[in-house]
Amino acid sequence: MAHAPEPAPASGDLGDERPKWNNKAQYLLSCIGFAVGLGNIWRFPYLCQTYGGGAFLIPYVIALVFEGIPLFHVELAIGQRLRKGSIGVWTAISPYLSGLGLGCVTLSFLVSLYYNTILAWVLWYFLNSFQHPLPWSSCPPDLNRTGFVEECQGSSAVSYFWYRQTLNITADINDSGSIQWRLLICLAACWAVVYMCVIRGIETTGKAIYFTASFPYLVLTIFLIRGLTLPGATKGLIYLFTPKMQILQNPRVWLDAATQIFFSLSLAFGGHIAFASYNSPRNDCRKDAVVIALVNSMTSLYASIAVFSILGFKATNSYEHCLDRNILSLINEFDFPEQSISRDDYPAVLMHLTTTQPRRVARLPLKACHLEDFLDKSASGPGLAFIVFTEAVLHMPGAPGWAVLFFGMLFTLGLSSMFGNMEAIITPLLDKGVLPRWVPKEALTGLVCLACFLSATCFTLQSGNYWLEIFDNFAAPLNLLIFAFLEVVGVVYVYGMKRNYSPRARRSSTQAGCALPACCCPCFPCCGSQWPRWPSCSPGGSGRGGTGKCARTPTRTETSRDGRGWGRRGRVCVAGGAF
Repeated sequence: MAHAPEPAPASGDLGDERPKWNNKAQYLLSCIGFAVGLGNIWRFPYLCQTYGGGAFLIPYVIALVFEGIPLFHVELAIGQRLRKGSIGVWTAISPYLSGLGLGCVTLSFLVSLYYNTILAWVLWYFLNSFQHPLPWSSCPPDLNRTGFVEECQGSSAVSYFWYRQTLNITADINDSGSIQWRLLICLAACWAVVYMCVIRGIETTGKAIYFTASFPYLVLTIFLIRGLTLPGATKGLIYLFTPKMQILQNPRVWLDAATQIFFSLSLAFGGHIAFASYNSPRNDCRKDAVVIALVNSMTSLYASIAVFSILGFKATNSYEHCLDRNILSLINEFDFPEQSISRDDYPAVLMHLTTTQPRRVARLPLKACHLEDFLDKSASGPGLAFIVFTEAVLHMPGAPGWAVLFFGMLFTLGLSSMFGNMEAIITPLLDKGVLPRWVPKEALTGLVCLACFLSATCFTLQSGNYWLEIFDNFAAPLNLLIFAFLEVVGVVYVYGMKRNYSPRARRSSTQAGCALPACCCPCFPCCGSQWPRWPSCSPGGSGRGGTGKCARTPTRTETSRDGRGWGRRGRVCVAGGAF
C-alpha cells in the first residue's frame, strides 16, 4: 500500500512558541488525572463485584496488555512526534484523516457537557454536606408538620433527596419540566472553576494538577484505613474478590473488561495527544504509557478495596437491622423477655417456633435476612455515589465530615478529567488558528467554556437526568471504538509502520524519543519471533548500550523476507493487539 508523505514535526515559529511542561511530574500527573476519573470509583468496583470478583481481573489484565497500553502508547507517540493537537496530527498524517481529529474534538465537547453536569451534582452534595444532620438522613416533614412526606416514606430519605430535592425529576423524558436554578448555579460555578484552571492551558493546569491529582489518593487512603476498621469490612472485601471462574465462559465479561480498559484510559478523546504535544521531543513515551496505564489500573483496584470496605459495613449494618426488626416481632408476639434472643440465636429460635407454632409465625411480618442479599444491592454510576455510598456514610460516626471528604474527592477527580477534555478541544483550535493571533488564548478558552455551559443547560431541566443518560450511553461508546480503529489504521497503514525503519526515521528517532513499532510490538508475545530485538530510543537518544544510536540497521535480506519488509508484520501486530 502506498504511504502518505511523511509529516514533519511542528517546527519554526510555531514549534518555538509552543508551551512546554515545566517538569515531567506535571505531565505525568496531568495524564494520570485525565485517565483516572469517576469511572475508577463507581464503575470498576461494580464490574468486579458483578463478574466474579477476582476472576474479572484475568480478562481485565489481558485487555490492559493487548489493548490499553499499545493504543495508549500510539497516542502519546504520535502527539509527541508531530507536536500538534488531534486535528493537526491526523491532518498531517493524511488530509483524509482530518475528520478523525474533528471527531475527537466534537466527542470531547459532548462528553464535557454531561461530565461537568455530574460535577455540578457533586458540588450540590458537597455544599449540603456542611450540615448536621445531613439533609438526606431523614425525610422532610409534610406541609402540615404533622408527619413526613409520603413519597419519602414510600422509598427512603436518601433516594428522596436525590430524585426529588436534587433532580426534581419528571415522570419521563417527554415532560421536560422547568430549569432547576440550584443546579444551574452549581453548573455555572463548575464551569467557572474549569475556566480558571485551564485559562492559560498547561501553564495553569500544570499547577492545579498537583492538588487535583493527589487529593483523591489522600482521601481514598483515609477511607481505606477507616473502612477496614469498621465491622463488616472484611465481609465486603471477601464478597468482592471471591473468584467465580465459571463466569469467564460468558463473553460479556471479556467485552466489559475490554471496554473498561478503553474508557478508563480515556483513549481516542484526543486529550492525551494534546498533552503529549507539549512534551520534549526526547521524552521516553513508551515508559510513560506503561507507567500511566499501570497507575490507572492500580488506582481502580485500590478504590475498589476502599469502596467495598465501606459497602461491606453498610451491608452488615442493614443485615443486623433486619435481624433486630424480626427479633422484636418475635419478642412482642410470644411475650419473650427483652434481649432474650440474640442475633446468633435468632435462626435456631425461628426454626423452633416455625415447627411448634407455624400459624402464629406465619402472621408475623418477618423479612428474609441474608447478608449476601444486602451485598448484592450494589450500583454503578451516579447511583453508587449519590444513593448507595451516601447511605453508607450516614452510618459512620461524624457523617458530615466523611461526606465532605467523599464529595470533595469526586469533585477533584472529575476536575482533573475535565482538564484533559478541555485540552482536547482547545489545543486543536489553537493549532488551526480559528481566531486571529492578536486574540489572546484566554478569550478562546472563555468562549469554549461559555459555549459548553450554554449547551449544558438542558441537563439542568427536570428531565435533565434522562438526557444525560442518553448522552452517556450513545454519544461516546460506539464513536470511541470507531475513532480508535481509525487511529490504528491511520498509524499502521497510512502513516506506515515500515517508515519507522527507514534511515530517516532512525535519524529522527533520536529526537522523538521512541519509535512506534519498536515500542508497541514487545507488548505482543505472538510477534516476538517476527520483530528484530531492537531497543527503542532512550530519552537521550541512545540505545541499550548508550552509544547514541537507536538501533542497528536491518539488512536487505531481513527487510525483504516477505517481499514487503517488516511493515506488513508490524501492521498485523499492532492492529491485532489493539483490537
